[in-house]
Amino acid sequence: MTIVVSTDGSALGNPNGPMGWAWADHDRNAGGKPGHAHDDHGYDAGGATNGTNQIGELCAVLEALRAHPGDEPLLIESDSQYAINCSTKWVKGWKRNGWKNSQKKPVKNAAIIKAIDVEIANRPGPVDFKWVKGHAGNAGNELVDELARTYAGDCRSGARDGYLPIEGWKALIASEYADGLDVPPDVQLVLDGKADAESLRGESHYGDGDAKPSANKPSGTKPSAARSSATKASTAKPSLAERLAEPEGVPDLVFDSHDAPTSPSIPAIVKDHTHAAGGLRATGTIRITPPPSSSPAFHGDSITISGTISFTATVAADGTMHLDGPVTLHARTA
Repeated sequence: MTIVVSTDGSALGNPNGPMGWAWADHDRNAGGKPGHAHDDHGYDAGGATNGTNQIGELCAVLEALRAHPGDEPLLIESDSQYAINCSTKWVKGWKRNGWKNSQKKPVKNAAIIKAIDVEIANRPGPVDFKWVKGHAGNAGNELVDELARTYAGDCRSGARDGYLPIEGWKALIASEYADGLDVPPDVQLVLDGKADAESLRGESHYGDGDAKPSANKPSGTKPSAARSSATKASTAKPSLAERLAEPEGVPDLVFDSHDAPTSPSIPAIVKDHTHAAGGLRATGTIRITPPPSSSPAFHGDSITISGTISFTATVAADGTMHLDGPVTLHARTA
């Protein structure tokens, strides 16, 4: 049976804006099935403080390949002609030309493209690509677009550290967009040859208590079946309330059938607290990201949550304020 995966990359202010990447299975709850080296999350996402849409697109393809080893045919759907051509057509000429382009200059993002080529060549099952039009209502494409943009936004706000395959870091650092790039300390150790790429897949990528998909394996390696099984067996998925209370700014939401919301946006009247002296109140609409509809377990039902929001912001004379940084949400299901 063919495994179908959507991939996407995003850069907020391309080029050199915060960057994100994501892949997602079309088959819900496919973790543990042949060819799926991940748990029932069925998706993964990452990003960096700087980058380009093209680097994001390539990282998404590379991570999708590594998360789906085996004999099963793999179909990768992407809205990036660049990523598809790099993976299937242009790479052949670049290899013949010593990784120089038609202008005799080094190929951009070569580290990621070489890794993609190795993954495809070494994968027992065939790999095909399909171009899909972006932002045109394709469910898989919309999902990975949202996941990639969300992680890019988290990198911009500082809510999450950068998370790329090591080849993505190398390509990004070698590009003209490395100035001001925030490279996490563990990544720098790997780049300096003082640590193995396995160290890049630790507890820090996910919030405390969050399930760890085994797709988040060491960059450049494939997870063993034993490690994948151990990860699934030893990790329990937290409740919605626990996820909303995580300090990451944007938690990975996983909903059961009875508590999945109906809209990408959750409208809520914010009555955070009443100031003892002045009786301060706040009203308005907030948006939870990633939206519940991005969850592979989304079923279209509505939920109710209650809680508090903690933030620090400047209030204008008319009482308005703009939140452009991480906001801590402590919530529980009602």
